[in-house]
Amino acid sequence: MTDPANPDPARSFGSVADSYDRGRPSYPVDAVKWLVGEEPCSVLELGAGTGKLTEILVRLGHDVFATDPDDAMLDILSEKLPDVRATSGTAEQIPTGDSLYDVVVVGQAFHWFDHARALAEIGRVLRTGGRLAVVQNERDERIPWVRKLGRLIGKQTGLTAEGGFDPTPILDDSALFSAVEAQTFRHWQVVDRHSIQDLVQSRSNIATLRPEAQQQKRNEVLAFYDDYGRGMDGMQLPYNCRAWRTQVLPQAQIKQTVETDEEPEPKVPLAKRTDTAVRLPRVITDPENGDDDLLIDFR
Repeated sequence: MTDPANPDPARSFGSVADSYDRGRPSYPVDAVKWLVGEEPCSVLELGAGTGKLTEILVRLGHDVFATDPDDAMLDILSEKLPDVRATSGTAEQIPTGDSLYDVVVVGQAFHWFDHARALAEIGRVLRTGGRLAVVQNERDERIPWVRKLGRLIGKQTGLTAEGGFDPTPILDDSALFSAVEAQTFRHWQVVDRHSIQDLVQSRSNIATLRPEAQQQKRNEVLAFYDDYGRGMDGMQLPYNCRAWRTQVLPQAQIKQTVETDEEPEPKVPLAKRTDTAVRLPRVITDPENGDDDLLIDFR
């Protein structure tokens, strides 16, 4: 169980799910097309959150099964996208059967995984020749005001100061996937006096603070925003959307059959397809425990 005095950052997002949905940026459509392809396919999304990436996948015509360990996040996803199948689940024990998906996609969540266990599971659920796609938004802190904002917001667990994370070494070391391809896509998020507070509140290093400390951080960021005199017009917050894709190798399936001294984890029933989306029951993954200020970034 999580210690209330020392909350787990990876499980902190449910308490700020509304702020996450209002304050976090989306992803460039071109990046999603590059990652997943333009032809409709079967996609499993890990760490789907409130559906920022899911919305684009659905709009492009893909058949998406969304998973996330936090029910509060999935509640918002299901409210926005009632036709998408969604259920609670982790990357370390994916709640679906073997060799079912063309693409497994992970947006803004790969750094939270237990990578050895998660990559084995991803290899299990992908079809032969299937693809793993990882995407991460990073603030462009080459711009002075964005760098100042980053210093105020602070660093999240497992990420660089800009919000970055490169999965390439982990994927290469796993020997389960082909050589990683990478691309970067630039985009902007309009933030105003309200959404910039949600952006701050939605971060794990802020969400795990005591309420009075959270409010103090919001006040600091709001004062920073007001100093620029932008009012309700907002500012364009620049991001580099970094994207990685790789194909599963045959040994990813072979490794699933290797005998070990450990007791195998119980199989989770396959989520059955239906004509309309079903909010599937929560999956229990542990059976025993429930400088100079530049105001505008010109394109």
